Amino acid sequence: MVMMNEDPTTLVPELALLFGAVLALLVGTWTPRRRQGRVRVLALVAVGVGLVGTVVAATKPPSSTFDTYVLDTTTHAVRATILVAVALILWFSRDAVAAHPRESEFTALVLLGGLGAVLMAGASDLLLLFAAFLLASVPLYALAGWAKTGATTEAALKYYLSGAFAGVTMISGTTLLYGATGTTSYAMLPEGLMTGAAMPAAVGIVALLAGLAFKAGAVPAHFWVPDVTDGTPPPVAAVLTTIPKVGALAAMWRLLATAVPEAVVPWPLIVAVLAALSMTLGNLAAFAQTSVLRLLAYSTVSQVGYLLVIVAVGARTPDALPALLFYLAAYAVTNVGAFAVVAAHPARTIEDFRGLGRRRPLLAVALVVCLLGLVGTPPTAVFVGKLTAFTAAFDGGMAWLAVLAAVNTVASLFYYLRWIAPAFREASDIEAVLTTGARSQSDAVVDGHGEAPWAASAAVAAAILSLVLGVAAGIVLPLLNAPA
Repeated sequence: MVMMNEDPTTLVPELALLFGAVLALLVGTWTPRRRQGRVRVLALVAVGVGLVGTVVAATKPPSSTFDTYVLDTTTHAVRATILVAVALILWFSRDAVAAHPRESEFTALVLLGGLGAVLMAGASDLLLLFAAFLLASVPLYALAGWAKTGATTEAALKYYLSGAFAGVTMISGTTLLYGATGTTSYAMLPEGLMTGAAMPAAVGIVALLAGLAFKAGAVPAHFWVPDVTDGTPPPVAAVLTTIPKVGALAAMWRLLATAVPEAVVPWPLIVAVLAALSMTLGNLAAFAQTSVLRLLAYSTVSQVGYLLVIVAVGARTPDALPALLFYLAAYAVTNVGAFAVVAAHPARTIEDFRGLGRRRPLLAVALVVCLLGLVGTPPTAVFVGKLTAFTAAFDGGMAWLAVLAAVNTVASLFYYLRWIAPAFREASDIEAVLTTGARSQSDAVVDGHGEAPWAASAAVAAAILSLVLGVAAGIVLPLLNAPA
């Protein structure tokens, strides 16, 4: 049972992200460029306060703040996942943003995007969900164009135009649902949907799903993902493909599983089709990629498909919620780790990673752990996430979807191995001569030390977290199965 709670101190994680973003802008305005690092430290302190607040809040019974925001297992898990992801991204972005003219703005935008994603997951009212959608969108539009190069400007424009269309679609769906049911509260939607106009309600729900699919990067709203990921720096790409995705998928589960009766709208089938298309098309597109950023972009599309498998059976089996929350945490850590490897190595094509195992063995190991982790190889956390996803699909009566997901998982191994293999293969003498000049002018990885130590250390830390979370799954999953 969810109790009413008007105590604003229960929102410590959200307030920490908000105040951290505001202070980042204020402090950054009056701090010399060479000392902007203190802004990042301030942001990491805010993240730490948020994590402590999350742990404390998780020990209390589920409650509702201001009747629109639910504090339960889902919200706490998403809080922790996003805060850890934000900390890792701020950590490995230091190499790219240190002493940059807009360093403090980068930090503030990341914190605001994280806040919007958390609010999406905890929203229990359609209006708050849309407001959180905007907060998880507008700062990230600016972040996509943060570097102010030709590629990033184009990426930001594509992201903004796609997001504007998704936002209009989402608010239109909210309007239709309110007109059909007379309410925007999740608690009252089921009754309104059962007695209200069925057709406008169904169209409204589909429109809401379209907006959330855009934030998650799911088919058919995925067209922005490869271009934006490939056109932005790795730290920005890590933010755009991780943080809003976590919030959107949790929000989708909460909306559908708790507020939309299956008898009114057959949403499990709709979500199942989106899952099948996302995992299949994402994998097919990734096969032909030679750019590591575009490969990771299509990888994130396929990962959304696996996560949507769980959402599709969210109302049919009690195992769906812990499976979804664990998979989200596993994906966030592993995906950020993969982008950290790209940030630590100046190469942008698969072949440019040739010989990485000899020059930077620790980074190469982190690459292997993260990429095989995305496949779902034991003992990484994504392996447990996929295993619980397949189990939930079988229990929820969608065995065909679990089989398709398993086939896609095996197929995805091909393009991840295409990236891993060159890292442990030496270049020929001719290749070495041709590439020596280009490498010496880059961020320097030839000597095995490189010039991106923060990104390298974050990649290793993320790989370790992925392994630890996978090994500790037996402890973590029961915690996520607490009453919502």
